[in-house]
Amino acid sequence: MKAFKAELSKLFSLPYIWLALLLGAFAPALFAALDNFAEKKDIIAGISTRLSEVGYIGLAFGVQGVIIVGVLAVSSEYVRESNENGGGQQLTTSLSVVPSRLSFMLAKGGAVTIISILLCVVAIFTTLTVTRLILGEYAPTFDWSKLLGVACYWVLTALLASGLTFITKSGVIPLTVLMINSSVVSLSVVLSKVTKLAYYLPDRAGIDMFMSMSDSVHTPLAGGFVMAAWAAVFFMIAAIVFHRRDVAA
Repeated sequence: MKAFKAELSKLFSLPYIWLALLLGAFAPALFAALDNFAEKKDIIAGISTRLSEVGYIGLAFGVQGVIIVGVLAVSSEYVRESNENGGGQQLTTSLSVVPSRLSFMLAKGGAVTIISILLCVVAIFTTLTVTRLILGEYAPTFDWSKLLGVACYWVLTALLASGLTFITKSGVIPLTVLMINSSVVSLSVVLSKVTKLAYYLPDRAGIDMFMSMSDSVHTPLAGGFVMAAWAAVFFMIAAIVFHRRDVAA
């Protein structure tokens, strides 16, 4: 519990964490607003084919905040301090306080999970508010089971980001790949045109937890299991690499 509290404290002390929190809280609402305005005429006319996706699209594309949280939580451990402060890494200090690397990883994963859940709750509130303000009486009723799927999607995305950062020891690659994949060009969508295996990539399977895509192949529960399996595999690989790696390397 002390290690978990320490990880939460470290996360909130990072300078860029507040940017991540602001992005996570309001980016989904912005994406949803743009989609609502684009679809509003068809929704009012009763001819929209995407009414069930309204709002959820914003929550699907607006995960950048938790991606940053997941990456920062780990990459900050590998940043070297200035020569005046000894030129070492935060990781050396962290492992001197929590010698068990597994406990250290679990504490960090727990901190990322809690922050991601809280951030998702705020994002859901802002997104639902914007959707109802724009669409008024035409706003769809949001399903609590789907909103739970959104929360799972956000948490698992953040954990995937953390696991990948543990493996690479740098936030550049995970941040670049995951941010582009979640907001610009989805690799799974592109690959799905070529092979059905793309539907088993984590982001594509995770979307099935709360959005009814025309080409969906997973039930919400199955999609969650597939994405959770990816997160578990990444963390297992990260744990093995982290256990064998010299901190000073």
